[in-house]
Amino acid sequence: MPVLHNRVSNEELKARLMDETFRRVTISFYQYFPIVNPQEFRDVLYRSMNELGVFGRIYVAKEGINAQISVPEHNMEAFRSFLYSIPHLDGLRLNIAVDDDGKSFWVLKIKVRDKIVADGIDDPAFSMERKGKYVNAREMNELLTDPNTIVIDMRNHYEYEVGHFDRALEVPSDTFRDQLPMAVDMMRGNEDKNIIMYCTGGIRCEKASAYMLHKGFENVFHLEGGIINYAKQTKEEGLDSRFIGKNFVFDNRLGERITEDVIAKCHQCGQPCDTHTNCANDGCHLLFIQCPSCAAEYEGCCSKECHETIHLPLERQKELRQGTDNGQHIFNKSKARLRPRLNEGKF
Repeated sequence: MPVLHNRVSNEELKARLMDETFRRVTISFYQYFPIVNPQEFRDVLYRSMNELGVFGRIYVAKEGINAQISVPEHNMEAFRSFLYSIPHLDGLRLNIAVDDDGKSFWVLKIKVRDKIVADGIDDPAFSMERKGKYVNAREMNELLTDPNTIVIDMRNHYEYEVGHFDRALEVPSDTFRDQLPMAVDMMRGNEDKNIIMYCTGGIRCEKASAYMLHKGFENVFHLEGGIINYAKQTKEEGLDSRFIGKNFVFDNRLGERITEDVIAKCHQCGQPCDTHTNCANDGCHLLFIQCPSCAAEYEGCCSKECHETIHLPLERQKELRQGTDNGQHIFNKSKARLRPRLNEGKF
């Protein structure tokens, strides 16, 4: 029986990745479809993809599959043949990254989860079989010219901050499960409007569109393939991009530039900037936006406190991370917690 998980250290895997002489293609895809035995399906995926040298992360659940991976370019046809041999995945659209060096992943991880998107929905009457109408890039642009259209961004604040569609509404929450009921509440009284949901690759907005229909809305649309596919289509068809700025992505790149517009600001000095980074302090790792000047001044840290911490002896840093005499707070990506943390750290 072959090993169905990785046993090599991350350091060695990263070194192997950098030594590769061939190109990799970064791909994302998802599909809602019933999977009777997710663990068995997961093992089948792992065996075949591992043989093809696929890296990345894949989530499998009874409701479907969600994947962000990189595939050796010379194995792309073999990968497509395998994927399309699976019922429900034949001909599936693959979102190929537009701004990528193929070095985003160095190991293959396939996990079984309760859902491919945590939604908090416990209504047994809810079904993904009835969902909003797909719109492509051209249709999206046309609908955006209609004053009867409302556009809802189903991503988190740190994604919305660096790039979004013109006129798009932000749902002020950091979890998809909270955003769903909030979006419904925000749209009450607009049942006659065209409501377009969008997200990064389509997986969240597709479920959101189904939820809106479930809650009684009728004219619900969702952007097919999300921002990733929209950017690809506008480029191929020579369309104007109504998405402005950068598309946040969940790999080492932390963003794909869609237009040259920089609509965000450095969280430390306020200068135009849309480069996300994680705080260099191992006890923090806050995700925030930092310009090159502040990156040099703070040495990649989000605050004065973290900047001081990285210059402490390593043993002292380990003590702080373990909670011994820990003078730091635990911070996440929450919008509410982000600003106070950064404001405290200004020199």
